[in-house]
Amino acid sequence: NALRLNTGRNAFEYVLRAKKYKKVYLPYYTCDAMFEPINKLSLDYEFYSIDSNFVPIFNYSNVQENEVFVYNNYLGICDLQTREVAAQCKNLIIDNSQAFYSEPIKGVDTFYSPRKFFGLPDGAYLYTDTLIGYNLEKDISYKRCENLLGRIDTGAEAHFQTYKENSKSLCNQPIRKISNLTQKLLSSIEYNNIALIRKQNFNYLHNELYQKNKLRLEFTNSAAPMIYPFLIDNGAALKKELIANKIYVASYWPNVLDWAKADSFEYNLAKNMIAVPVDQRYEIKDMNEVLKLLKI
Repeated sequence: NALRLNTGRNAFEYVLRAKKYKKVYLPYYTCDAMFEPINKLSLDYEFYSIDSNFVPIFNYSNVQENEVFVYNNYLGICDLQTREVAAQCKNLIIDNSQAFYSEPIKGVDTFYSPRKFFGLPDGAYLYTDTLIGYNLEKDISYKRCENLLGRIDTGAEAHFQTYKENSKSLCNQPIRKISNLTQKLLSSIEYNNIALIRKQNFNYLHNELYQKNKLRLEFTNSAAPMIYPFLIDNGAALKKELIANKIYVASYWPNVLDWAKADSFEYNLAKNMIAVPVDQRYEIKDMNEVLKLLKI
């Protein structure tokens, strides 16, 4: 029953337009792509902080009728926090870009970005009870597939620049329906098997790393997480070492270093959290190679 759109940021924009919000409350710890629709619609915004359990430090009574609070289901491991926020906040958008396998909460606007989990050029899902009043054109995606196809033949590293160009091409796109190609790709995915692999890799790493992980969240019941978040004091240096050994670990998110205070939890996450990959491309033997590099 979701709306199928072309990008996650456009799913966010769709809600902002449909609900006619005038101000957005955003976490410091979020992707700067969230500002694209905010700037496009000339909306006011205000940042809020989160604590070490990823819980907002915020008084929800401050949210007015024409304002909205955005909460990220971080890394697919914050379902409990998401439900707690939904129980307290009246105007709410849940960003499930990092939580594809987390179910939407009834009556809460929620969007997903499946390309964070699967080999896709674009695409988004949106759950909302309010529609905008005009028809949308269908997107076309085949020109965004070079890096996805090329990495199969010649490896991911050879096509990293193309990957970045593809990501850049998604900026400032009009809201469109999902393309036929992306929808076809989504219909061919073995979702249950992928979820199982992610959980197995995640739990294996957590069993080995939890004593040294400064994040004290309960991870083990997590629903097919995006990555394993390993927070340590020298994380920035270890990230470079992993990348040098051809293990790509994403940074979530460099822009936070400009937004947040240097002594904040968000700043520490952006600087030192190692986003260890656990996705369906990897097996337990790959997790052991990562553990060797982490010197665990």
